[in-house]
Formats: sequence, structure tokens, C-alpha cells
Amino acid sequence: MTRSRHALVSAAVILALFVTGCAKQPAVTQAAAPPPTGPPVAAAPAPPVAAAPAPAPAAPAPPVVTARPAPKEFAPEPQLPDIYFDFDKSAIRPDDAKVLQASAEWLNGHADRTVLIEGHCDERGTEAYNLALGDRRAHATRDFLVAHGVIARRINVISYGKEQPQCSEHNEECWSRNRRAHFVLKAE
Repeated sequence: MTRSRHALVSAAVILALFVTGCAKQPAVTQAAAPPPTGPPVAAAPAPPVAAAPAPAPAAPAPPVVTARPAPKEFAPEPQLPDIYFDFDKSAIRPDDAKVLQASAEWLNGHADRTVLIEGHCDERGTEAYNLALGDRRAHATRDFLVAHGVIARRINVISYGKEQPQCSEHNEECWSRNRRAHFVLKAE
């Protein structure tokens, strides 16, 4: 009952906003000119108006094609350990910042390698929510590496959400291992 009442009130508010529209400009009144007192004068014919040519349609912009990384072309690198995240967070934890600093140094020493950062989540939450959270985690990790000298074009990100868990038990210890950013590399 409350839900339908809420929907009805919402619809009424939207309808009222639609009907009232934008704020109206104040009406400007002008005094009418007095009627003419002299003999009638014929109005001069208006000059012909040429129709303006229609503008040419703009050429469509060429599509921007960004090649998605093929994860099967990448392999794990033991020198780049996973980092972990708190529940429902994408902020880099202080202890993982130290791990990422070492990873940035390693990547800067191996400039011929491309890295793919995989964002992962635990099983809680919807598929869409976890894909977005995994994406935020992967991007936060990427941003940290770029801030520490790794060239941005060498880093790709992908989110797997909750689809590739490291652990399948249903407890906090397991979930904390699934909330991670995982690194895989490809030789250039």
C-alpha cells in the first residue's frame, strides 16, 4: 500500500512539474497607439525573401576503436603479487601501497611488458554492481602505477566482478581473498 501511494505521489509531483514547466518570463505590457486620424495610407509591398539554403549535414566523426586486451595472451608474473581491498571499497590500502610501489619499480625496469590489471570482487552483490566495483578497483590500481612512473599506455584494465573467485567458501576469510586486483603480463 505504501509503495503504491509513494508511486502515486511521485507521479503527481512529476506531472505538476511538467504542467508548470519552466519559470515564465514576466509579461510586458505596452500602451496601444491611438487610432490614426488622417487619410488611409496603402502599405508598401514587402520585398521577396529568398529561402536560405539548408546547411550540409555534418560528416559523422570516425568511430574510436579501442582494442580490448585478449586475456589469454597474458600470463601471471610472480614479481607482481595481487593487492587486496576492503569490503565495498576501491581505495588502495596502505600495506598494499607498498606492494604496488615495488610493482611499479619492477614494471619501470621491464618497459617491454604490457600489464593487464584484473579487478575482482567477492560473491556478495549483484553481477552489475560487482563488475563496476571490480572496474573501479582495477582503475585505482592503474592510477597508482601511473602516478609512480609506469607509462599509462602499457596498462590495460578489465573487471571480472565476482565471476573468477580465488576462493569459493562462504566466509569473510575467503571473501577477503577474492577482493583483489590481479596482474598478468604480455611481452611486447
